Amino acid sequence: MTLTLARHPRTDRTDGRARDWAEIQERMLVPLYEAVHERLEVGPRTRLLGIGCGSGLALLMASARGAAVTGCEEDERRLALARQRLLPEPQWGAPARAHGRTRLVSGGPRAVSATDGAPFTVVTALDPGAAPEALVPALRAAAGLAERGSPVVLAGWGPPERCASGRVLRVAARLAEPRGATAGAPAGAAGAAGAAVRLSGRDDLELLARDAGLRPDGSGRVSCPFGYPDMDSAVRGLISTGLFDAAVAATDQDQVGKELREALHAYRRADGTVRMENVFRYLVARVV
Repeated sequence: MTLTLARHPRTDRTDGRARDWAEIQERMLVPLYEAVHERLEVGPRTRLLGIGCGSGLALLMASARGAAVTGCEEDERRLALARQRLLPEPQWGAPARAHGRTRLVSGGPRAVSATDGAPFTVVTALDPGAAPEALVPALRAAAGLAERGSPVVLAGWGPPERCASGRVLRVAARLAEPRGATAGAPAGAAGAAGAAVRLSGRDDLELLARDAGLRPDGSGRVSCPFGYPDMDSAVRGLISTGLFDAAVAATDQDQVGKELREALHAYRRADGTVRMENVFRYLVARVV
């Protein structure tokens, strides 16, 4: 059985959760970001649009290669941290505005369309937890802002047998089941709550690209181990992904933390660190 990792609709409501993502969890995806930038030869001639840019680490890495970057993000707390990284302001959280070759926009790609500028040459959607039903319209909107033939990169989890974290993340699906079974719950919310963690099947990214009107044009795999200095950091980092929001709503934060620690025990080393080996997959598609 193959599944796609999909995050429950974002319910981050504290600056602490967003900061845990930025300071603990996001760095686990650095090998993925590097591999994509290298394959697409991101550099000074690149105009890159990042969909769901989070707290901006991938954009920062692309900017360091000389690219002009624009990021759009619906989570205002993650976006505020991206502004700190990329657009330092006198007051944290000031309205986004253009700073030379860097732009940050609240919302999705449709919010970017009102911003002046030449067409994008690269589009990335590198959040493996993004829900497919939300990505399709976002990708369609982004394609309309890009040059014909431009690469659009999607990311997902690799085969279940290559992703140790999948076994831990399934705690979210199990704990969320009571909420997913609640009578009268919207079908989409129930599906996300009842199956908060699904690993990507071999053709899932290709199907997603085609649904968005894109033409698949190659793929790759990248090793992205999740490593934490201690159990507390591991729990905070995983919860910051948003994948456990439905589980917390169905039970409570303490219960989720307790069961996470039990599941993570198998990956705790003698020195107290926690490490899980994972493989992520990315697809390069083209704007037609």
